[in-house]
Amino acid sequence: MEAIRYDQLKETIYYEKLPNGLQVYVLPKEGFQKTYAAFSTNYGSVDNHFRLQGKEEQRVPDGIAHFLEHKMFEEPGGGDVFNKFASHGASANAFTSFDRTVYLFSATEHIQENLKTLIDFVQNPYFTNENVEKEKGIIGQEIKMYQDNPDWRVYFGLIETMYAKHPVHIDIAGTVESIAEITKDTLYDCYHTFYHPTNMNLFVVGGVDANEIMKLVRDNQAAKTFEPQGEIERIFEEEPVQVRDARKQITLPVSLPKCLFGFKEPAPAERGDDLLRKELVMRLALDILLGPSSSLYQSLYDENLISDSFGSEYNCSKDYAFTVIGGDTRSPEELLSAIKKELTPAIENGVSQEAFERSRRKKIGAFLRMMNSPESIANEYTKYRFRDTDLFQMLPLYESITLQDVNEAIRRHFDWNQLAVSLVTSEKQ
Repeated sequence: MEAIRYDQLKETIYYEKLPNGLQVYVLPKEGFQKTYAAFSTNYGSVDNHFRLQGKEEQRVPDGIAHFLEHKMFEEPGGGDVFNKFASHGASANAFTSFDRTVYLFSATEHIQENLKTLIDFVQNPYFTNENVEKEKGIIGQEIKMYQDNPDWRVYFGLIETMYAKHPVHIDIAGTVESIAEITKDTLYDCYHTFYHPTNMNLFVVGGVDANEIMKLVRDNQAAKTFEPQGEIERIFEEEPVQVRDARKQITLPVSLPKCLFGFKEPAPAERGDDLLRKELVMRLALDILLGPSSSLYQSLYDENLISDSFGSEYNCSKDYAFTVIGGDTRSPEELLSAIKKELTPAIENGVSQEAFERSRRKKIGAFLRMMNSPESIANEYTKYRFRDTDLFQMLPLYESITLQDVNEAIRRHFDWNQLAVSLVTSEKQ
């Protein structure tokens, strides 16, 4: 077991890579009552076309990663894993994103029993023709529900407007038509490809003893057999640099129009810490230009063009990068016009040292506050490990970023030729 010390944060993570390839991380937090565990696989909604080393190329139905996540909680005999967790005082859940699937629990007692339950149910799939067909109806209803959700539609509408080929533009749950193609055998194929220990990590944080947790996981894994597995090649069609469409609009019953817009970047060339640094630079840029303390935000609020729903985010991975900006507005056209007018000088001239320092201090403060949240630490740490970087590098990286870095990022990212707009309105405008 290796101790990874972060002296600046006064934290130590204990790490071990087990013989079967599973990477285990334990972060003891003295004085914490709650323990949080996340068992994650490097497998998400975009992984619909792949080749496992030594096997044939496979293309699987959209939405299968999310479908698989749902089916993992079913056990032989109709048992329910949630009841097992509840009997030991734990709250359990799971989620699927673009690039990973995470199974988790939080508890203040019976940590070892709950951890065994988490590991064992994720490593013991049970799919039948009957339960797969039953799940299609359940997830089909979920998909239809989201089709009536304006916030969901405007968000994915923006990504669909940006991307033509990359599967990031496909709804995480798929479509009613795509999940109809899922079979028990396809689920097992995906499970055995992506749920192999070499493609997973386990993170435990809270009031725990690292030696006890590591021994439990070692013993648990030593009692199981996993065939050796080669590399997974993820296959993506080449994505055009330009946005797919400049604008997309749909109508739904909303009291105020919803307007999201953003800028599509080419797939990042950066990897590891460099990619994380790029992400942090863009977070600073968005906060300085569009955050609640910015002059632009205040002027838009005073003009009643935005509400508290207005926000921004930067999404990037090894294969895509884009911003999402906006919220509810009385006039999408006035909002877009005002933002373009106000952003243009900042793009041309840059932002001030004072605004940069203020935003950087705020981001560092938010990161340090996050260190008191076991849930945030576990979910963020495992996400960045799959991207070959380290969540705890954020602090030194924030400290290394310069005003010049931010101004260069602003000039590079805010390219009006790469602007995409998604609207949900109550009627055609």
